[in-house]
This record gives sequence, structure tokens and C-alpha cells, in this order.
Amino acid sequence: MIILPVSLTIAAGAALLNLWLAMRVGRVRTQEKIFVGDGGNERIIRRMRAHSNYIENTAFVLILLALVELSAGPSTWLWAVGALYLVGRILHAIGMDGMMWGRMAGTIITMLTQLGLAGFALFTVYATPVETRAVVLGETTTVAAE
Repeated sequence: MIILPVSLTIAAGAALLNLWLAMRVGRVRTQEKIFVGDGGNERIIRRMRAHSNYIENTAFVLILLALVELSAGPSTWLWAVGALYLVGRILHAIGMDGMMWGRMAGTIITMLTQLGLAGFALFTVYATPVETRAVVLGETTTVAAE
């Protein structure tokens, strides 16, 4: 059995963060009495976009995190990248409520996380020596069944 402690922990945190973002949308929906769509309400639109933006980015980060961990193993820097990503997404969500520096910081952290993980993944693939082997095939003999 292969266990990826970094990826599993960050994925669990991401799932909890997803629930928190969904609850934030639901809370505003209840307060504004808008239960389908956004009703043109800016607070709901902002919360929905924060949640949608999270969904749009998190799958890529989790996939890259798991694949990097599979290829390079768990490491302190991978823990830091995963934790920083989650903090960035919290800042982005709070920023969507009006704290603009949080939105900007969250966006930058998200982009740098994806860029860094994607870059490391490509580096791992193309900087790792590949062993090549030549296979010599002999003659094939067909034996008839009796």
C-alpha cells in the first residue's frame, strides 16, 4: 500500500475548506432569502465566485501535489507548499468579502503554487536520467499442434 501523507493531509484540509466556502455561500443565501441562483446580489456573487475559483484551482494543485509526492517523496517543502496553498485560498475568500489585499495575496499564492508544482513536475520528468535498454529478439518458431 502506498500512503502519501502530504497529499492526503492537504486533500483533507482542502475538503474541509471546500465545506467552509459552501457554508459561507449558504449563510448569505439565507440572510438575503435567495435560494436559487444569485438574484443579482453582490454578496452572493462574491461568495459564489470565491467558492467557484477555489474549485477551479484546487483539483490541479492536489493532482500535482500527489504526483510530485509519488515521484520525489514527502518533504518539508512539499508540506509548506500545500499548507501555503490552503492559507492562500482562505485569504482569497476573505478578500472577496472586501479585504482586497487578501484577494490579491490569495491569487498570487495560488498562481505561484501551481507554477512551482508544474515546474517541479516537468523538471522531474526531463531531468531524471532514463535508462534505455536494447532488447534483441530471436527467431520465432511456430510449432504445429498434433
